[in-house]
Amino acid sequence: MEKVRKQIVEMVKRSKSILLMPSAPVDGDSLGSSLALYLAFKKLGKQVTVVCADPVPDSFQFLPTTKVINHEFQTSNDFIVTLDCAKAKLKTIETKLEQDKFNIIITAKSGQFTESDVSFNHGPSKYDLIITVDTGDLIQLGRFYEDNPELFSSIPLINIDHHASNDFFGKINYVDVMSSATTELLIPLIHDFEEDSGMDLMDEDIATLLLAGIITDTGSFQNANTTPRSFAASALLVKHGARQQEIIHHVFKTKHLSTLKLWGRILSHIKVDQKHKFVWSTITRKDFDETGAADDETGGIIDELLTNAPGTEVVLLLKEKAEGVASGSLRSTTPAVDVSQIAEMFGGGGHVQASGFKTPAPDFAETEKMIVDKIREFQAKRLGLSAAYNDDSETESNSTEVTEKKEDSQKENKKKTTKKSSTKLAEREENSEDTSFTDTVIKKAKSKGDSKTFELEPGFTYKFED
Repeated sequence: MEKVRKQIVEMVKRSKSILLMPSAPVDGDSLGSSLALYLAFKKLGKQVTVVCADPVPDSFQFLPTTKVINHEFQTSNDFIVTLDCAKAKLKTIETKLEQDKFNIIITAKSGQFTESDVSFNHGPSKYDLIITVDTGDLIQLGRFYEDNPELFSSIPLINIDHHASNDFFGKINYVDVMSSATTELLIPLIHDFEEDSGMDLMDEDIATLLLAGIITDTGSFQNANTTPRSFAASALLVKHGARQQEIIHHVFKTKHLSTLKLWGRILSHIKVDQKHKFVWSTITRKDFDETGAADDETGGIIDELLTNAPGTEVVLLLKEKAEGVASGSLRSTTPAVDVSQIAEMFGGGGHVQASGFKTPAPDFAETEKMIVDKIREFQAKRLGLSAAYNDDSETESNSTEVTEKKEDSQKENKKKTTKKSSTKLAEREENSEDTSFTDTVIKKAKSKGDSKTFELEPGFTYKFED
């Protein structure tokens, strides 16, 4: 890893304008990583831009410098119009501004220009280095990758991540799956930058950002990915002034009323498949609308509440997004179950015990059914169960109510009363609600053999001499 870090230091030293890109949706680790690097690179005198396709959740707005994050970006400010003069000689170029239209009038000295002689291109990118953080796959960059795929092959890319599912898509890949968080990886990297530059880069803000990544990805040191290295790294950051209690307060101890209402909906939608040791819940657009909650307010419930279901190995929270997409968060309660394998079935990935995915969902109920069936098949194979199963006999919808019904039924059986209502209660079947899922460019009028350029202005005629 030391060799890889030195390669990163050298590449950053040669770069002037750096584009930092956290994965979407953003979390404490991706935000902490990108913003910590932003502050460190600014101290090194670099031009730095941070862009993210998704907004910063309210619970992370307290982090230092979140306001520098852009949600739109341009790869180049120049738009180049190229005119091929192979078949015609250029005489003049005239420009006219008419309301919102800028007209370019090209006159030929000989021959004639046609539409096929004109081509359009964007100028060279204003960035000379891209660094992605906490990103297992370029698809996780959302619309920025979808709209500019060529950017990521034309500019050197450094990939810094800790996910086991990482595709190693960078020119330099600084990936360590044994790290609890991407921010944990950045501590020795920032130290290397300090040694190379002779500057003290680590400060209270950078330390706080790095600690936020570790705390959120380990669930405040409760998750199975917590290691001795996690504690040692955190202790070092606190020594540098990291504001640990500030992180705990905002991330774990502050909840909006809309969040509490939304969590109530999620808990009321819980379904349990005891045979396959699988618990899941869903949240629809209607639930978001009626509770007034934002998409990011589901964060935390899967770790804080859903994984507490006894006898459960796989936990799924499936969320309906506005654009006809379903996003799933997966957890396993035992290292024996690798939920990243499940996430990969739906185009996602992550860690052994914590993963996620996004998948098209034109019909959310049908998408839910499809995903649930796939997870049941996964568990059936792993547990050595029969592939066939009866949904009604295995799935309990709204586990609290189901438990109450079972207890009532048992009490009635013990009394052995002859009342018809008691008999019906004891025999009542619990129904499941398992609803499944060029070559002369008009370079501002450059003439032949002249390397100087001048700008085209509206209302002027430019004459080209041989």
